[in-house]
Amino acid sequence: MYRIAALYRFTPFADPAALRGPLLEVCEANRVTGTLLLAREGINGTIAARPEGLEVALAHIRALPGCPDLAPKFANATEAPFGRMKVRLKREIVTMGQPEVDPLAGVGHYVTPQDWNAVVRDPGTVVIDTRNAYEVAIGTFQGAVDPGTEAFGEFPAWWQANRERLRGKRIAMFCTGGIRCEKSTAYLRGEGVEDVVHLKGGILNYLEQVPEEDSLWQGGCFVFDDRVSVGHGLAETGHVLCHACRRPLSPQDCDRPEYEAGVQCHQCVEQFDHADRARFRERVKQIALARSRGARHLGS
Repeated sequence: MYRIAALYRFTPFADPAALRGPLLEVCEANRVTGTLLLAREGINGTIAARPEGLEVALAHIRALPGCPDLAPKFANATEAPFGRMKVRLKREIVTMGQPEVDPLAGVGHYVTPQDWNAVVRDPGTVVIDTRNAYEVAIGTFQGAVDPGTEAFGEFPAWWQANRERLRGKRIAMFCTGGIRCEKSTAYLRGEGVEDVVHLKGGILNYLEQVPEEDSLWQGGCFVFDDRVSVGHGLAETGHVLCHACRRPLSPQDCDRPEYEAGVQCHQCVEQFDHADRARFRERVKQIALARSRGARHLGS
């Protein structure tokens, strides 16, 4: 069994570059795979390993400045969900294009999963999904506003275009695990929005804690590992990833005539040319050959 840990922490790192080498060394020594991002504002990422190896890596991360009470979201997998380990230096640990926004200076009020339904049902509250359009497409909360953004960095422009019609409203925001809401609610507070709240621990926390019969969540929640999407109780929903355009696909999408595993789907069939598809087919072939040898292709 493999253990997956999704984590983030906004905390000031004076020299992120000095932290990178030792962190990568610990992860590689304990066969931890995945991606961690380091920036002056903190750490973010998802990693996986056998339970004992993962705990060593998490102990190292908790020893970093401001991280002793780090509380990752955990999940299990039967196979290693990542092919290798990457530790990258970034300007922001979640890219909003607003490096001056500081969640440590103040974010929206946290709402627990148990109290979130009342927020969603409140007619005086505008509930905004801060995730990307391809994530929203497979699941969201009833009545939530979809900004239609292709990347989180587009959110500030969406807000500026819509701020007048939302003026004076109570704003509630949610995302997968909470990190995008930390940044976006801090941004809105800097824009003068006083009444702003967000879902504590994100959708994953809600799906884990709120019984399905009481839930206002509809569909699946996209996750950035081999599970692709999870539902209530964090059970996998059966979605797969199109390895050409990286968008999630439902089982019904995979039955469409445009779909070719690893090569194209109905969403990107016009996006790539014959040379691209030939390259994708070769990649599929190499992945299958690696699997037949009991190995994992680095691109899988």
